[in-house]
Amino acid sequence: MENKNLQNNLFLKQFNESNAIAYNKNFIANPSDYNFQLLDNAYRNAGKAYAQIKIAIETNKCESEYCAAELAKIKQLEEAPNNSLEFLTSLMAELSITEESNYDPNNNYSFTAANSLMSGKPGFSRTDGYNAYLDLLPDGSQQIVFTGPAFKTTIEDPFTFEILEVDDPLVINNSSLSALLDSDTSLVVSTPDVNAGMLLLLPETGLFVQEMINENKELKANAKISEEFVLKNPDGSFDYEIIDLGNNQGRNALKYDLEKIDKKVTPFINAEVGGLMSSEQDVIAAWNVYIAKSTSVEEDDQMVQDANSGNEYWSYELDLPLQQDKKVLFEIKYKEYFMKNYLKQFTTNQLPTVKEDGAVFDLEEAQKAKAQKFLDDNDLN
Repeated sequence: MENKNLQNNLFLKQFNESNAIAYNKNFIANPSDYNFQLLDNAYRNAGKAYAQIKIAIETNKCESEYCAAELAKIKQLEEAPNNSLEFLTSLMAELSITEESNYDPNNNYSFTAANSLMSGKPGFSRTDGYNAYLDLLPDGSQQIVFTGPAFKTTIEDPFTFEILEVDDPLVINNSSLSALLDSDTSLVVSTPDVNAGMLLLLPETGLFVQEMINENKELKANAKISEEFVLKNPDGSFDYEIIDLGNNQGRNALKYDLEKIDKKVTPFINAEVGGLMSSEQDVIAAWNVYIAKSTSVEEDDQMVQDANSGNEYWSYELDLPLQQDKKVLFEIKYKEYFMKNYLKQFTTNQLPTVKEDGAVFDLEEAQKAKAQKFLDDNDLN
């Protein structure tokens, strides 16, 4: 199924970052009107209405008993300007998330368009066909409406079956936005920094001795996994794997008890995932941007710029609340991602801690010696 949010978000991101519009002669030759006059238009008639109600109260000509309705309306109008400022401040903070480097482009693309309009980006002015309206509603709440070329959708004509493009304005109510934010739910989802979280998780797993962790609770540059997770021979010597360096040369590398390591880190990973699960929309963002394809950190950086998780994405509209199968899958894939991108580097090609065992040697002779040792240790001579 076509993912319009992904396509449109990536297009808007590319449009805003490309600087191409600077070379559009028609654009630079004409004025651009970014004065949407949100507050001016919203309060154009508010002063007159306020005065009329005040007069009605003072002259005892109210339509409601004891002027109850009129007094409530006065209170509503007096509180409205501050409510408008709080509304616009909260909205701008939410919309600005669309500019984060790891923003999930599977979010509703209308938020990216609205942010482009509100932040005055080239190509999103009134001159370009965009507009925004702040309305004071009779119930005391307020709404903002975004319109323009990016706020459209397509429908099928039921009679001709022709595909038509129609207006699809983005409408946000301040009371609904406040309710979301008060319940720790975001209008626009900020993707958790999974990579930063995993870097912090490494020193907490118990795989590293305290000497390998600095005062900031981060691993030191020379950090190595504790010796208790290194495989040893029955005689207590280290059990090495032989690395082929080419030209019949090799060297030893430590071997690790991967099953023991897995058992050690799993509770910590489960706890980390449990924390993420406290916000399921964060889980979807992390899945879409980082976890879905079990890619590398470098590949993820490119995916954010390109096609993200593609056909494996989870939808905010369709997949929330998350079903148990998706929660289990996320935990499995999160662990795979951690093992591949963060832990593997500490269990691969690690030099021996015994200095003389780290020397480069003749590969053929070493392999013969290892085979002979196996025979000796198992009484197979």
